[in-house]
Amino acid sequence: MLWITLGLLALIVLYVLFVPLILYIDTDERRAYLQIKGLAKASIEAHETELIRIRLDTLFTHFYFYPIRKIFESKEGEKTKAKDKKRNRSKKDTSDWMRYGKIGRRLLQSFQVRKFRVAIDTGDCIQNARLFPVAAFVDRYLFDFQVNYQDRNYLGVHLANRPVNILKAFINP
Repeated sequence: MLWITLGLLALIVLYVLFVPLILYIDTDERRAYLQIKGLAKASIEAHETELIRIRLDTLFTHFYFYPIRKIFESKEGEKTKAKDKKRNRSKKDTSDWMRYGKIGRRLLQSFQVRKFRVAIDTGDCIQNARLFPVAAFVDRYLFDFQVNYQDRNYLGVHLANRPVNILKAFINP
């Protein structure tokens, strides 16, 4: 019985390490979410009274969070206890920033870009005409980039990663 339990636990850990992590932002459809395939999905939604709310869908239920409300509650508490603290900067601080910058760069490089679309309109037809050759070059070689004359700006990003790649970015030098 112990071996079966340990085997199931190992399978769950492997599933969590290799399951895709998806970040999707689409301004045309007004959708943005972060999803761990099969486990959870956090979506940003509009709300009538609050500015935004986050809907967290887990295996069998869903929850709502209001992040703006939490930010303002924490700032009111900090104002009563606020004290000015000055910190001396040293060479150690700059080396920490450089190390964190390298980790951040490796973390960004671990993401795979599945879809990246941009449609832009400056509102000026001459400026749009100047952007047109750049857009044609970028559209051909890098990602979907369009210049339109319809007063419509659009961004669509679909990124994918796996938690094991995120761990590699932090662990490997």
